[in-house]
Amino acid sequence: MGYLFQFMIIGGITLIGELLHYFLPLPIPSSVYGMIILFVCLLTGIIKEEDIKETADFLLLIMPIMFVGPSVGVMENFNLLSSSLLPFIVIVLVSTCFIMIVTGMTAQLMMTHKERPHE
Repeated sequence: MGYLFQFMIIGGITLIGELLHYFLPLPIPSSVYGMIILFVCLLTGIIKEEDIKETADFLLLIMPIMFVGPSVGVMENFNLLSSSLLPFIVIVLVSTCFIMIVTGMTAQLMMTHKERPHE
């Protein structure tokens, strides 16, 4: 399947997530809606992994580039952040550790679930 068609699938799901965020009065980011929709579509077989694999791999490959802008923004506004540098560092460290722990526990849970024979 061509890259353009694969990107259109991912972009269409992102658009649906944006529309849900716009029309539903819930405090859920549109990207979360999109991820949930894509996850459900992959689970149900509406979209097969092969249908978006190459474009998804490409997007994962270039993902570090997406952090350049926010990093430059932090460096440009360092004088504003310097007054509250300690709380900023503590929040970053605590949230990073929390995400690492939750990700590790989720991965372990999925691995043990996969190893168990299904009845």
